[in-house]
Amino acid sequence: MCWSATADLVAGAGVAAVGVASVAAVRASRDLPLAALPLLLGAHQIVESVVWDAGGGGGPATVVWAVIAMPLLVVWVPAGVWCAAAPPARRGLTVLLAVGVATAAALAYGIATGPVTAEIRGHSIGYALDLPYPPVLVTGYLLATVGSLLLSGDRRLLLLGVVVAVGAAVCFALWRLEFVSTWCAFAAVCSVLLLGWARDRRTARPVDSH
Repeated sequence: MCWSATADLVAGAGVAAVGVASVAAVRASRDLPLAALPLLLGAHQIVESVVWDAGGGGGPATVVWAVIAMPLLVVWVPAGVWCAAAPPARRGLTVLLAVGVATAAALAYGIATGPVTAEIRGHSIGYALDLPYPPVLVTGYLLATVGSLLLSGDRRLLLLGVVVAVGAAVCFALWRLEFVSTWCAFAAVCSVLLLGWARDRRTARPVDSH
């Protein structure tokens, strides 16, 4: 698969449309953050199309892309899973949410002190950011995002976690220097599984406001 401004724009619009349908399927407010994830990931791909058009660099679109990809997602995903999870699953998820918050703080500091740059590399984009202890931050990121899906206690979210984990391994093996960009694109497409999750949740229990 190759990426370009057009590919990111089309994929982003498609994933965002799935996000609209996912949000519309929600009947319980606690499911809303996770159901809205495809909207965020779709917007993220659209932002990357702007990075493509700018030829990379360190402009505003690059910074916005990095903010969504790094500190925002590493908190949004475990927080959304925590909100949707049944109480017995929340203890372990609370730990992963704390890992996400700590990881997000380090990533946000790195972005704030900059610079953040993007480089077009054939059919992918490599993002560069000066961060301390990158292996630790990557581990924390994957624990918070993929780990929360795997520990959610929900079969559809477990499936999404497995698919995204496999995608992370494949993207790292094939595009190590462009891992963040390629994995985020893969995760965006895979987030269409959340539409099925939202519809399942709607039919599984009555409306509530918690």
